[in-house]
Amino acid sequence: MPEISVSEKILSEDYADLILPVTLSGSYFLNAYRQMGGELLGGNYGVIHVPLSSLPRDLLAYVGYYNIPKLYTLLDESSLEASGILKVRSQPLLGYTGKDIILGFIDTGIDYTQPIFRRSDGRSRIVGLWDQTDQTGTPPENLSYGSAYTEEDLNRALTAEDPLSVVPSADENGHGTILASIASGSADVIPDFSGAAPNADIAVVKLKPAKKFLRDFLLIREDAVAFQETDLMAGIQYFLGLADRLKKPLILCIGLGTNQGSHTGASPLTKVLSASEAIDGFYSVIAAGNEAGRSHHYAGTLSGPGSVQAVEILVDKEERGFVVELWASSPELYAISMTSPLGETIPTIPARLSQNITLNFTLERTRVDISYEIVESASGDQLIFIRFTDPTPGLWTLRVENHFYINGDFQLWLPITGFISPQTVFLAPDPDTTITDPSTTLLPISVSAYDAENGSLYIHSSRGYTRSGEIKPELAAPGVGISAVAKNGSLTSVTGTSAAAALTAGAAALLVDWRLEGNPRHLMTSSELKNFLIRGAGRSRDLTYPNRSWGYGTLNVYGVFESLL
Repeated sequence: MPEISVSEKILSEDYADLILPVTLSGSYFLNAYRQMGGELLGGNYGVIHVPLSSLPRDLLAYVGYYNIPKLYTLLDESSLEASGILKVRSQPLLGYTGKDIILGFIDTGIDYTQPIFRRSDGRSRIVGLWDQTDQTGTPPENLSYGSAYTEEDLNRALTAEDPLSVVPSADENGHGTILASIASGSADVIPDFSGAAPNADIAVVKLKPAKKFLRDFLLIREDAVAFQETDLMAGIQYFLGLADRLKKPLILCIGLGTNQGSHTGASPLTKVLSASEAIDGFYSVIAAGNEAGRSHHYAGTLSGPGSVQAVEILVDKEERGFVVELWASSPELYAISMTSPLGETIPTIPARLSQNITLNFTLERTRVDISYEIVESASGDQLIFIRFTDPTPGLWTLRVENHFYINGDFQLWLPITGFISPQTVFLAPDPDTTITDPSTTLLPISVSAYDAENGSLYIHSSRGYTRSGEIKPELAAPGVGISAVAKNGSLTSVTGTSAAAALTAGAAALLVDWRLEGNPRHLMTSSELKNFLIRGAGRSRDLTYPNRSWGYGTLNVYGVFESLL
């Protein structure tokens, strides 16, 4: 039987992709896991590929929570004026447009044929495109799947009668095209439309869909758009390599998010982002999420050791399954019991090391799998992971009991919008700490959304802070009714923090352009870029800053220059 290649394992639904730490050296990891198709993903992490037939039914007991890739989903001219972008571009002594800065988008792809992604002579502004779903071409260097296309490839495609016959990459969803148009669409192509940084170069990673075994493990809806953590981590490595080859700064825009994880910036993806931000000329802008009004977060506080608090979850009749994650800071220790909608009660399940238990209810079809990680590997905190399969509709009650007391704080999250029925909610939700991963990462800029027309916060814009108290988001940017270009080339209007992040990424390109054009020429660090934007932010006299919704204020690039006078 011929040996299966690494690329086949990555693409095959018969193999599970698992994240492992690189504990000694990259070469040692590659040699040790050669038979499992080991590859490096940056930030001292690697990935291996294990046959599903080798995995036990109880996946968490076998590999641990953080080894399993998380699933991420999409976060959906007045805005340019409100953000101070037009003033920076039009002011004679400024006039920055993002020239020689790469704006990178890791998303659903891009419609590269659209005129707004071309230069005035018709050539493409896209300097690199990695399509993870296309296996007809050559993968990027040091990666084993997908097809990487250069600017020359795209220019050759644009001169062909059928561009897709040369570069067969399309954006079927349209989300990536929309974000790229907001951040970097060319000016003077569509009347009254321009991206924030119309002369920036563009780079794109089109993510492949998450594998079925992960979708099944997390019980997400069949129609959900989902991408897996390992593919995002690989995408970052592609961008780092591209920026290094072209010797240009790169600003990564991420309009994806998840409710999975500790919400402390301690996942493998967030650690790879943090490591990347330490590299000169690499920056990230990340959407905070659209979870504040979705009733997917619960925050509890117990009064003392042995005290109990009831957490009620209303489960929709259409719900086929979902997961709940309870997180608490070490050394606090919690255990749970529960009561089903039909009144069947499960007594307290002790909080023990590697405790994994399956509950089958006498009068109901529901199966509940509960896993305790007293010290979760990435964060060091306690995790209780609960899987509901075929849940009985109605009111489920989880009783959270403290077994080691410090301050009694604990938090729970349901899956992100799109992964779960809209009617499956906490009955007493908390809109704070709804910021999604990876926007919890410390160094990147996290962005919430507001309505530039009336100055109000977007109702669903996720709020900070992180569970560990780090100030996130840093900025709010226009994200309601934002003009964008759809995959068919028509103008559309979009709302959400992903649009706000795209606008901010374009604004960041203007500032990096400014410093590179300065005398002396200077390449900003990530901290400089963030703090220049914070310094120039617009602030209301009616609010105290920083705060959970607005961070340090509203995006105002021109305000950066005003603050320096």
